Amino acid sequence: MTDTSTPHATPHIYDASADGVPTFEATGGDWSDIAEEAARLGEERIVVNMGPQHPSTHGVLRLMLEIDGETVTEARAGIGYLHTGIEKNMEFRTWTQGVTYCTRMDYVAPLFQEAAYCLAVEKLLGITDDIPERATVIRVMMMELNRISSHLVCLGTSGNELGATTIMTVGLTAREEVLKVFELITGLRMNHAYIRPGGVSQDIPPGALDNVREALVTLRHYMGQLEDLMLANPIFKARLVDVGHLSLSACMALGVTGPVLRSSGLPYDVRKAQPYCGYETYDFEVPTSTDADSYSRVVLRLEECHQSMRIVEQTLDRLQAMGPGPVMVADKKIAWPAQLAIGSDGMGNSLDHIREIMGTSMEALIHHFKLVTEGFRVPTGQVFVTVEHPRGELGVHLVSDGGTRPYRAHFRDPSFNNLQATSMICEGGQIADVVVAIAGLDPVLGGVDR
Repeated sequence: MTDTSTPHATPHIYDASADGVPTFEATGGDWSDIAEEAARLGEERIVVNMGPQHPSTHGVLRLMLEIDGETVTEARAGIGYLHTGIEKNMEFRTWTQGVTYCTRMDYVAPLFQEAAYCLAVEKLLGITDDIPERATVIRVMMMELNRISSHLVCLGTSGNELGATTIMTVGLTAREEVLKVFELITGLRMNHAYIRPGGVSQDIPPGALDNVREALVTLRHYMGQLEDLMLANPIFKARLVDVGHLSLSACMALGVTGPVLRSSGLPYDVRKAQPYCGYETYDFEVPTSTDADSYSRVVLRLEECHQSMRIVEQTLDRLQAMGPGPVMVADKKIAWPAQLAIGSDGMGNSLDHIREIMGTSMEALIHHFKLVTEGFRVPTGQVFVTVEHPRGELGVHLVSDGGTRPYRAHFRDPSFNNLQATSMICEGGQIADVVVAIAGLDPVLGGVDR
């Protein structure tokens, strides 16, 4: 029978001072009474693990939080739960095969790793100016579409982690439009290995330009829905405004780049600062803010999606104006695989090419075999190339010893540097704000734990 005379059970206190630090066990009672007992014992330090199994850390990021009540007094990030050894594996594969590895690093934005890596290889080969213009324009189109899809994942999952499931469903539904285009052009939704040293693996299929234009119309429709759901939502703004603050000086000290840096007021964008792939010929803006909080980063990512669509439209006009043309460098000692085309089986080389190398030209067959199995040689040297990734500045450092595979491959992934800001954006806030702050960084641990 329940004792109605005592509304709350009394906390049971166990003094373990003889064995170590005094502790207490809360077997019930009012929270204020429990907190008062904890204060009397002088033990207020509570350390909790948030992740790696926590849904908002996506199974690959561990946050060690020291809390005082609901306030985070110290925060540390633990990484390494998704280590894949990609960089080391690339040293045991040919230069072209390396694309199939680096595309899997940041699996939300694979085309940026492909582009950065190929630009670095081409710089080592000295063929940067030999890349066909059509291939370069296609690269820009694919990267900007990928920037949109990456930001949509960030915005959608961030909303879901706050309990706004509709934001996630709208964001991921919009992303499907981009993935359909990727599948149409590359054959895959992700991990494409589409951008290759020397150009791209194959030209866009007939009718693809119309498909992209239709996708942009649908994307703008969904972007409008997202803006209505997020930007004027009082609950959403209450959760994000003034949360995860990171000043410009802090960003500079930690090497933080991308939307997080631009939210603090610095309009640094590699596409403008050190143009590549002809970005200097495109008309677009770099949005910035001075609020330096999680809400401003949402606004910037939404605006960056609009700017990316603006660039994609320009690439479509250029591709339509130039008409069909080569999409791989003319040097057949580099262009791998030779004369790639979709066969009757839906993949591989065209039947005409196979018939030629197998039946009429022994030299072509030998060359094709050596190029695919052994790979091409890259002159001795080293190079560092950067591109503007959705999460910030992505750098690639390659070292060649003159062989058919990289002597060293190392990536400066933006998520790795941005995660250094974890303690600064979380400490002093509430536990509930940790999810918001980390989501504002938009880290993808595939790049961090490469």
